[in-house]
Amino acid sequence: MNIHTYEKAWLAVAMVLIVGFIATITYGAVGPGIAMIDDDGGTIDPDKINDDERFSDPGVTHVGGNEYEASIVAQAWSYTPGEITVPANSKVTFYVTSRDVTHSYTVVGTNVNTMVVPGQVSQMTAEFNETGEYGVLCNEYCGQYHHTMEGKINVVPEDEFDLTELSTDAPDEAQVGNQTTINATVSNGMNYDLEPTATLEIDDQTIEQDVTVPAHGSETVEFAVDTTDLGTGDHDWTVTVDGHEDGDTLTVTNATEGGDGDA
Repeated sequence: MNIHTYEKAWLAVAMVLIVGFIATITYGAVGPGIAMIDDDGGTIDPDKINDDERFSDPGVTHVGGNEYEASIVAQAWSYTPGEITVPANSKVTFYVTSRDVTHSYTVVGTNVNTMVVPGQVSQMTAEFNETGEYGVLCNEYCGQYHHTMEGKINVVPEDEFDLTELSTDAPDEAQVGNQTTINATVSNGMNYDLEPTATLEIDDQTIEQDVTVPAHGSETVEFAVDTTDLGTGDHDWTVTVDGHEDGDTLTVTNATEGGDGDA
């Protein structure tokens, strides 16, 4: 069969276009490092989400190397947590579930786009190589304020990322002559032990303590404060650990002033 030269040309162009479309779709599916969603996430009782180890304290956890896990809970009309931070050049596996109705977890600018169904855990993995902000949207209509349901993923330079958290617990008042305690709890979300130094500064006093915080664990440091050395009045204090800071004011009173006593 004799095929005209122009027909041959158009057939060649059509084949090139078909191959190009297939290549584009293939790259869009696997090129950025996005894994297809499967049923590996398992099932969950929507009424007992808080009892599940993955979702009792949702957020980002270091698995090892450059790999992280992010647990997200969707509910009308927000995500918990609404904003997460991961380092550049990281691979993040998302586990997302819903408390109420069907939502979606869609990360703008990536191929992360999954339905979030009550009773199921949606799982997907993505690589974040460049720093920047990625918006998160719900693409499944979920009620009156569906349009307000959004979140954010911050991708920061590796040297600016850490999963250390600091919280403090201390009395507002103490009586002069007594000893009181300022407690600092350090939480570690990384997959290895941390050995920071905790520093308390109160007035012109500085107290330092070394602490070992286990991987995925926490440790509390107790700072003993002698109120006699401080004297009566208001005393500002600050605890610093690994670049994190928290503080408040301790008021030292005379016993006759009806203070709260020692902690």
